[in-house]
Formats: sequence, C-alpha cells, structure tokens
Amino acid sequence: MTVTQLSTFVLVARLGSVRAAARTLDVSESAVSQTLTALRTHFGDPLIRHSHSGGMRLTPAGARLLPVASRMVALSADAEAAVRVARGAPDELRVVSTSTLAEFVLPAIMEAFAGRAGRRTETSFGVATGKEMRVLLESRLADVALGPDLGAGRGGEVVGEPLFRTQLVVVTGARAPRPPGPPPLWSWLVDASGTDPDADSGRLLCRLGVTERHVWVFPNQTATWAAAAEGAGVAPALAHLVSTRIRRDELRMLETPATPSDATWHVAVLRPEHRSPATDAFLHFLHTPAATRIMRAPGAGVPPSRFRPPVYVTLWGA
Repeated sequence: MTVTQLSTFVLVARLGSVRAAARTLDVSESAVSQTLTALRTHFGDPLIRHSHSGGMRLTPAGARLLPVASRMVALSADAEAAVRVARGAPDELRVVSTSTLAEFVLPAIMEAFAGRAGRRTETSFGVATGKEMRVLLESRLADVALGPDLGAGRGGEVVGEPLFRTQLVVVTGARAPRPPGPPPLWSWLVDASGTDPDADSGRLLCRLGVTERHVWVFPNQTATWAAAAEGAGVAPALAHLVSTRIRRDELRMLETPATPSDATWHVAVLRPEHRSPATDAFLHFLHTPAATRIMRAPGAGVPPSRFRPPVYVTLWGA
C-alpha cells in the first residue's frame, strides 16, 4: 500500500468518478484504474462500486477507509512540507480558481504578490470547479481557492470568507435585438465557469432553467463577449470586468428575471495549523488595497498558466 494509491482512492471517492480523478492528477483513466485495483487487491475489497444511477458509491469497507486514507494523505503532505522547510527550499503556493478569475485576475495578483513577498516562493495556479476546489484543498493538492463559496463554515479543515463583491449581468451585442422568447430559449455563450454549478454563471443558468442544448462553451470569457458582440447570443458577465466593452459600445446589458444580481468572490484555505507561511502571506496580501485594486480593475485578460497537478473543467458539449 502506498500514499499514491491512497491519494488516488480519496480523489475517486470524493470527486465521484475515475475520469475526474484522472483529470485532476493529469494521468490516464487506465492509470487511475490500475492504481485503484492495486489498493483493492491489498485490502481484498472493491472499496468503490458503480451505482445504478451511473455514479460511484463506497462499499462498507471503503466508507471506513476514506477518513483514514484522507488523514494519511494529509500527513504525507505535511511531512513533505516539513522536509521542504528543513532543506531551505523555496515556499510553495498553489492557487486554484474559477476560469474567469484565472483569465482576468490571477496573473496580475500572483505577479504583484511575488514582487512583494519577502521570501522565495514557487507559485502556480489553475482552474477548478467548486467541487474540485474543496477536494484539492483537503487533499493538500492546492493551498488557496478563489471563487465560489465552498461552504467552509460547515466545519472541517477548510475555512473561507468573502473577498470581493460585484454584480452579475447578461450582455449582448450593442446593436443586437433582444432575443425572441424567454431566457431559457436564448443562445447562451459561456466560458468554463458556465458549466460549473457552483460558479456565478453556472448558478445563473440553473436559476433561469437553461438546458445544455442552449449553451455554447468558449475557451475563455473574452471569446464569449466577442461572439456576443457579433450577435451570436447572450453572455453572462461580471459587471466590473465587462464595463470597458460596454463603454466602447461593443456590448450592452440585457435584463433578465435573475439579473442584475449580486456576486461575491470568496477565498478558501485550510485551517491555520495546516497552512504554509506562503499561504498565510498570500492570504494577507489578498486583503491589501493593492490586491483590491487589481480585482476591481485587472486590465486585459490573459490565459491561465498550467497548474501542477493540473485541474481541468468538464465542458458541456455544444
């Protein structure tokens, strides 16, 4: 039995599928299945079975193993961090966020933090869904999560708080007519956050009752706005991020039964006893006026860097 086997089991159990665990670990599904098979052989129990609903469920032995395996994986991460400090290696900071934050805000935030940090810090960031964020924090695969409220107040190792408040709006081309019919029948143009039921855009589509066949997924938020400006449909947007395009008369806001509405970015981390000095320093930086200015006016969007281990977002087919 190895830590890798236990970590793989924890990810499959908490994310609900071999595919999600493989995506998180950036390995093939067969590699995850082989690792899980080795652990099943060791314990002489399936641990996880496919359910009739298409998901996965833990066996009684798997349910007993999960909290123990989670603690062992966390202790392994703590051990690696302790050795890293003893060797004098640079601090490590791994941040995950929604795709919109990764596109517009995180690059500038990370650059500004690196310029102010008084220690050597290796930083990386990437994109994850709300469900993945909590699992990544608890599994010590990420240090900070930015985006939706992870329900950190319900107890456990993850704690969080509101960080930045804005408004969610819907935009369309400045000269495009109002789409015919009710909002659920419009063509909705979204980035990856529109496929995440925990993200602002994903929750909006759920509130309006939009089905998958009316959703078109683009590689980033900037691309959705460009398509909306050309009259291809409507796009959810955060008001302060899209305001420049509205002032340039490329886009205009379109009222819906669910917008404009309040939207809040949250930050989530582990409890203090499990946080690294780099995480504490970054958490402090996020509350400074400099960080607030970046979140309020981040400038042009840029693509996110590759997070190690990378986290991908499941996209609806269009």
